[in-house]
Amino acid sequence: MPEQPFEPDRAIAGTGAGGAMDLATTEAETLERTPGGPLGTGPAARPRSLWSDAWRDLRRNPVFVLSALVILFLVVISLWPSLIASGSPLQCDLAKAQEGSQPGAPFGYDGQGCNVYTRTVYGARTSVTVGVCATLGVALLGSVLGGLAGFFGGGWDAVLSRITDVFFAIPVVLGGLVLLSVVTSNTVWPVIGFMVLLGWPQVCRIARGSVITAKQNDYVQAARALGASPSRILLRHIAPNAVAPVIVVATIALGTYIALEATLSYLGVGLKPPSVSWGIDISAASPYVRNAPHALLWPSGALAITVLAFIMLGDAVRDALDPKLR
Repeated sequence: MPEQPFEPDRAIAGTGAGGAMDLATTEAETLERTPGGPLGTGPAARPRSLWSDAWRDLRRNPVFVLSALVILFLVVISLWPSLIASGSPLQCDLAKAQEGSQPGAPFGYDGQGCNVYTRTVYGARTSVTVGVCATLGVALLGSVLGGLAGFFGGGWDAVLSRITDVFFAIPVVLGGLVLLSVVTSNTVWPVIGFMVLLGWPQVCRIARGSVITAKQNDYVQAARALGASPSRILLRHIAPNAVAPVIVVATIALGTYIALEATLSYLGVGLKPPSVSWGIDISAASPYVRNAPHALLWPSGALAITVLAFIMLGDAVRDALDPKLR
């Protein structure tokens, strides 16, 4: 059999079956230069983190996109309500009480002659402020206490667990009626403080369970064996891997706190006039719902859409951050 001439632009690669296959020089160079192989899936390929995978999934989720747009709109009108509403929400004219839609007042007027559209727009500021501040306070306090209890355990964990059980036994609405009925301040801070006071045990228990699960992983044991300090282990190795459930619960709870503020204001123990709140408007419009249903419909609809948007956002974040749902 004549000997094959040597071709410098060809490379010979052995196969697992003892034969050989020809690879063009360009293909061989491609395999050599590609990190981890032709598809970039070998050891040299850079692995994606949980957060990058979650962000990629969220961008493709229409539920997340829709809810994020609604929330972005609410944040914008909360910061700058004058962009879409003119006039003051406290400016009323009794001569126009319970009138329907007309130029300058597309939502009509309530029982006091106030512009329902203007009050609905300005009411978003109160709801978003209460929801965001209460969520931040609950997430921060619950995460710190739960993380420390789960990491150190022992007596601190036992005492904190019994304290959370006591707070779980307090009905939220009844607790609000009792605690806020003695408060004379007309600002949002007593309402926010009440929500933080009764809301932190839920986040605390979730953070505690996440830290207990994370500290049993091999990378935590390796860091402890290498002499890492407890604070470094907790902040650098455990916290980033245990914060995902807290974020999910806090996102869903934000809508719940907005609904709770409206409920307490409706019952007369939350915000009080002259503050502008959807709960106050719903309470004021309830007695004459048959004569002027528009005064009740629009603030109720705005409240329902806001709460639904935050709950949908929390569900989308949960689906993206939960590895079991992949």
